[in-house]
Formats: sequence, C-alpha cells, structure tokens
Amino acid sequence: MVERDRRLARDLRISAAVSEAWWRSGAIYQVYPRSFQDSNGDGIGDLEGIRRRLDYLAWLGVEAIWISPIYPSPMHDFGYDVADYCGIDPIFGSLEGFDRLVAEAHALGLKIILDFVPNHTSILHPWFAASRRSRFDPKRDWYIWRDPAPGGGPPNNWISNFGGSAWTFDEQTGQYYYHAYLAQQPDLNWRNREVRAAMHAAMRFWLRRGVDGFRVDVIWHLIKDAALRDNPPNPAWTPQRPEIERLIEAHSADQPEVHGVIAELRGLIDEFDNCVLIGEIYLPIERLVAYYGEGLSGAHLPFNFQLLQTPWAAGPIARLIETYEVALPEGGWPNWVLSNHDRPRIKARVGPDQARVAAMLLLTLRGTPTLYYGDELGIGDVEIPPDRICDPWAKREPGRGVGRDPERTPMQWDATAFAGFSTHEPWLPLTPDWRTRNVAAMRADPASILSLTRALLHYRRTRASLSIGLWRLLACEGDLLAFERRNEHERTIVALNLGAAAQVWSLPPELPKLKIAISTHCDRDGEPVGPALSLRANEGLALEPI
Repeated sequence: MVERDRRLARDLRISAAVSEAWWRSGAIYQVYPRSFQDSNGDGIGDLEGIRRRLDYLAWLGVEAIWISPIYPSPMHDFGYDVADYCGIDPIFGSLEGFDRLVAEAHALGLKIILDFVPNHTSILHPWFAASRRSRFDPKRDWYIWRDPAPGGGPPNNWISNFGGSAWTFDEQTGQYYYHAYLAQQPDLNWRNREVRAAMHAAMRFWLRRGVDGFRVDVIWHLIKDAALRDNPPNPAWTPQRPEIERLIEAHSADQPEVHGVIAELRGLIDEFDNCVLIGEIYLPIERLVAYYGEGLSGAHLPFNFQLLQTPWAAGPIARLIETYEVALPEGGWPNWVLSNHDRPRIKARVGPDQARVAAMLLLTLRGTPTLYYGDELGIGDVEIPPDRICDPWAKREPGRGVGRDPERTPMQWDATAFAGFSTHEPWLPLTPDWRTRNVAAMRADPASILSLTRALLHYRRTRASLSIGLWRLLACEGDLLAFERRNEHERTIVALNLGAAAQVWSLPPELPKLKIAISTHCDRDGEPVGPALSLRANEGLALEPI
C-alpha cells in the first residue's frame, strides 16, 4: 500500500508536468472509414464523409480521430494489405481530399491519427513484385524468403493469424515467403535497414502533411526469430478455437530486437511537434509494458486491450486496474480500450444496460481512452447473413466465431434511407433498430447513451482530476466498484454497479460531502448523497464534492 501511494504521488507530479500533451488528457475516437459516412453513393464510407461529420465529433467532445487504413489496396483485408504507403485509395478519395480533412479537423481542434501498417504489404506492392522476380533482385531481402524444409514443405510450423500455414510457395523462384496474415499480405523483413528507411520515409510523408501521429498495426510482430524456430504447441488449445491459437507465438512475434525498431520509430515521431506513437499489442500486461521502451523510448501508448478479455465483474476489473497501474514504468501513461474493429463491441459482450456503465468506466479511468465509432449509440452485435459475409478470416475459419463484420457495420445517423449513411445499400447491414438507434434520434434524447457519452466526455474535459489525475481504489464489494480520481486541486469519485441488483455503499468517512454529477441513468444530477450511497441496478455514478 505504501509503495502504491508513493508511485501515485510520483505520477501526480509527472502528470502535472506533462499535461500539455493532448494525447494524455484527450479522448481518441476510432473511425473505420468504410463504415462511417458515404459521400458518393457507392455504399462505402470515404474521407469526404468523415469531413462532413467533423462537426459531430467536435460536438461529441473527442480530441482526436484515428482513421483505419485508407491507402491504395486491393482490399483482400480491407486496407490492411497496402499497395502504396504514400497515397489514398480511390474508394476513399484523394490526397487533396485528405489534406482538406486534416485542415478542417485542425480548425475544429481535432487531431488526426493515421493507421500505419508496416508489418506487411499487399502482394501487389511494387516492392513485393520486385522481390519475387528473382532470388537475386535487390529487394529480395525486403521480405522473408526461405527454402523448403529438408523433407519438403514449409520452412517451419508457423500458422497464419487467419488459419493455415503462414508460408506460401512461389513456383517461379522455388522458395516460400512468410505472411503472418493472408497470403496476399507478405511480411516485410524489418531486419533489413533499407526496409526501415523506406518506412521511415513514408511516415515522414504523412507527418509533413499534418497528421498528429500513428497507430501502428501489429507492432509486436515486426521482428521474427532470426533462426525461424518452430513455435511450441499450446496445450490449452481446442479445435473450437481459432487455429492461430494452436501454437504459442514464441518465435514469430514479441522478439527482444523489436524494441530497437520501435525506438527508431519513436525517434522519428519526436522530430515533429506533439505527435503520438500508438502500438497495437495483444500481450499480457507484464509483456505489454515493455513496449513503453527503456527510458520511455518506445510507444507513447502501447494499446491496453485487457478490458476486451477480462470478465465483466467488479473483482476482476479492480485487479486488472491495480495490476496495470503497478506494472507501468515510471512516467508511462496508461490507456484503455473497450471495443475496436477486430473484437466484438462492448454492448455485444455486456448487454445494453452495462454498456452505459462501461462508458463511465472507460471515460473515468486514469489514462487515454479510445472510443470506437458507434459505441456511443449502443450498436451491438449485428447479424450478418451468410451471403453478406465479407471478412476473409470468417470465410477461412467458419464456425469459430472469428468474423469481424459485426463490429464493422455502418454508422447510423438518422431515420432516412440506409440510416443516413449512404444513398445506396451499405456494404454491411445496419442494426434492426436503426430507425431509432441513430444520432439524430438519440441526440434529441437526454437519457440516451449518446447523451451520456457526450456528458462524460465533456465532464472529463472540465475536470483535471479525471483527465490527468491519480487513480485510487476505494471499494470492491460484490458487484460494486468504486475509485477516486484526484489531482492537487480536486477530487472525483466514481461508483459503478456492475450487477443487475441494487447496491448500497457506505462511503469512507474521510471523503468530503458529495453530490451526484452524472448518473448513467441520466436523472440524478446534482443530488446530494449521504453516508450510504444507493446505486440502482446497472448504474454508475460520478460524484464530486459539494
């Protein structure tokens, strides 16, 4: 306890000293561009659509927009197979349109974060076309090519994240190339200095156009074991689980040398004023925190996805938060995520009532929150008819629950045709209740989850205790989770009922007299509370001193 309090006091000093960093105090909003707003009637969202909705994002109260890939691509994996790192796919618009989006976002006080996909390219990228031309081509070593195993077949047992072998044989040159994902997504060889230089040049291209940082895709995959040793079997795997889990990725990811690669990316980012480097990392906490880098030379924000897999109960969540807080390196800034384009939405996991509690949790924890588009509307798990499945992973491993289409469905703006997303049938279906579950209807309803999310975002902005203050656990009793956020000048208390029965919490005597600032039920603002705080089923409360 003493050690924890010492760390908290130290972090308070650090937070106060660096609070000017927008990525510490602001909230990030992820946009999946295919599904946010279509401006040209083809059923697919685009950059002009995002630009037309900037006023909404400013109204909502987020600080930055993270845009999933928009580069030229054959779309085998919907943009995560990049054919040109310095362009815009015509589906999404043009460089001129992108520049306009950045300028108008900045004028509204919004930052732009681009998704960067450096682990692999498209099979159609000119680099790979040159690499597969000949074993002696100068770009051969830009990718990972190997001879067949001595008895024939792939060089090792590595599995693609989308199922099947991670190696594809090239008849022309008689070797296999490695791909952590689809065969159309060959992995780059980040041990090659020319590859690093080319990627650094691409990043500078966008930074000079005004982007405010990058979310780096599968950053923990960039370096592979030099000897390409087999991965060991996973004894916990069952045939109902995705095939990638059959082996433990001991040698195909999370290698020690990756931290040197990331330090170089961070050095590049630091050449530009107040930009952020975010890393996608699906690892346990003890390995995740290593990606802050020695002396904080790594990612500013190694994405913390722990809430995506932690049981939705007070005890496990409290233990998670405390474990994460203790594991953070000195000066490392935390971050939290509830949903993204690869995992089921929060409402699909916890239900509509607890989705509101989850929004309060996300927006009151210490650290940078990332919201996923549509979560503020309570969009859940949309049923995708078999003939409309688009996700290549779902097609490769049917019946294993790996389809990512349900979390990529279109944003729902109003009750007009196709929910105001498009004038054409969208590329993925809408929710069945889209006529009422949309921005226009919910914006007019002060009790909607949209109104709650906006209230929480704006409340977080006005209270330094929430945006940069410390975190301290106050109670974890049954379904009740309560904690304090404070800085040198103010305190905010958060009490969450993660269950479907009412709870009563006896407030600690050292707390000042409190009133309710926000209820997830949107109906108790300003109500004073006594020594015993009553929480209704599925209710969260943000409290402040009277």
